[in-house]
Amino acid sequence: MKAASVQTFRGKLLLNEPMSKHTSWYLGGPADRYFVPADLDDLKTYLASLEADVEILWVGRGSNLLVRDGGFRGQVIAPLGALKTVRLEDDGTVYAGCGIPCSKLARFCRQHKLAGADFYAGIPGTIGGALTMNAGAFGGETWNQVERVVVINRQGEICERKPENFEVSYRHVGFPADQWFVAGYFRFSPQIEGGLPDIQASLQRRNQTQPIGQRSCGSVFKNPPGAHAAQLIEASGLKGHRLGTARVSEKHANFIISEPGTTAADVEALIELVRHTVKTRFDIHLDTEVRIVGEPADLRSETGERP
Repeated sequence: MKAASVQTFRGKLLLNEPMSKHTSWYLGGPADRYFVPADLDDLKTYLASLEADVEILWVGRGSNLLVRDGGFRGQVIAPLGALKTVRLEDDGTVYAGCGIPCSKLARFCRQHKLAGADFYAGIPGTIGGALTMNAGAFGGETWNQVERVVVINRQGEICERKPENFEVSYRHVGFPADQWFVAGYFRFSPQIEGGLPDIQASLQRRNQTQPIGQRSCGSVFKNPPGAHAAQLIEASGLKGHRLGTARVSEKHANFIISEPGTTAADVEALIELVRHTVKTRFDIHLDTEVRIVGEPADLRSETGERP
């Protein structure tokens, strides 16, 4: 961090912060620096204070994220508590900050009788994560409703961009390095009668078919073209398979469950075992939805703790 800017931010800065406290798997070694901005202006100031070569990782609710046991050698930005504004604009779009849980956007749109946002109730992460990976549920995808987005770069500069500035596909969004989403403007249509019971039924089906309430990251693998990852994993005989205390869910084979005592290394090894088994049996490669970051525990012990 640039010495001249150390005292200019107002948010909370934690050193060697355990990432197990901030991921839905409850796994992960310490991050060198973990920053919770007070607001957008504070975030701009803090980003501008960072060294040009420090790696930056944005973390919302920690779903779809596996931090290795050695931790993350860089800077974590955690906007969940700060960038959480949601409002209806004069032009009819909905502004949603990147720190808002997706379920909150779904509730906001229902309250304002807007259709097309119900699927966000089935996404466990934040709007920032949904924009980053084009998250979806119940047949809906995030970028189908995006009218424009607000991005910030590592110099703390903010600008708006249109969807055509990004390469958007299934569970993928391509955009320039060192830029991150801080908000999105979404366009929804007026709510039709009967929409609310449908989402309630979908959520009930999700609770019946997915291991809700257990330690998971949501779906681990993307569905390959023309197939479903969960079906391929189950057909490979891996439903309920254990590696250490990590296991493939008995309820939904595209979920991996961690238990007390599980390590990130256990989960990563199980991910690779599942991928290898499906490839061997069906000649289909499974890409992960989950992002894997950080360094293994043995590398951390060799390099030592860093403030």
